[in-house]
Amino acid sequence: MGCVKYFPSREKPSLDQKELASLIKKALAEDTGRGDITSKSVVPAGKKAKAEIIARESFLLCGIDAAKKVFKAVDPSLEFKKMAKEGERVGNNKIIAEVKGKASSILAAERVALNLLSLLSGVATKTSRFVREIKPYRTKITDTRKTIPGLRFLQKYAVRIGGGYNHRMRLDEMALVKDNHLKVSEIYPFLKKIPARCKVEIEVQNLEEFRTALKYEPDVIMLDNMTLKEMKEAVRIRAGSPVQLEASGGINIGNIKKYASTGVDIISVGELTDSLESADISLEIV
Repeated sequence: MGCVKYFPSREKPSLDQKELASLIKKALAEDTGRGDITSKSVVPAGKKAKAEIIARESFLLCGIDAAKKVFKAVDPSLEFKKMAKEGERVGNNKIIAEVKGKASSILAAERVALNLLSLLSGVATKTSRFVREIKPYRTKITDTRKTIPGLRFLQKYAVRIGGGYNHRMRLDEMALVKDNHLKVSEIYPFLKKIPARCKVEIEVQNLEEFRTALKYEPDVIMLDNMTLKEMKEAVRIRAGSPVQLEASGGINIGNIKKYASTGVDIISVGELTDSLESADISLEIV
């Protein structure tokens, strides 16, 4: 069983290249099918072109290297020149990259590349807004497992680019005892069955449950849908204990500063990855 080394995770943002290559292969197959009928019919064979990838609004750029991989997967001879860096804030009409080579190859890669760029930049940009909103509090913003199936590793990468932290990636990384576990099992007596090397988190919904969970000294206690007053009291009760406190449930950009002010260590925000706001990006042949 693989368990998290520390929590929440803020390792240097990086992408699993094998996983990325596999995802791009599937995405291109999904998009292309048996071939691009339009380009084969309209674009002269061997026709060369230059294209610009352009920001149509201001956002935090994420996914530029993934986009390059898409173009190279379609045609290794394509030239891809980055005009902005990963994690850079770009403005409206900023040229993000230039692509040169066979026109039909550029057009075949366009949609998958833009889809990835738009999605990841949107996640990174939203995360950065949440992170900025709670400065100067020491609270960490994390994502959740509310991700698009198959794209979790990309979305969580984008959260880190945006300045956030990752909650667990998979169920095998740490133990998180939630309310539904407690409905089907008297879980507390069996916490000792969890491998000692694994982080343990327990979800609670009121102060009575919080006091019970605190006795078992987990690594983290999740304060789920509790009031601000209850969270402040939980922070007071926790004083002197190494247990981290995570706020979750009903938290958005409008109220997150109030939750951070309670003194919790972590705020998990499902909206970072499950309520998509893709960045507006286009490709233009020039």
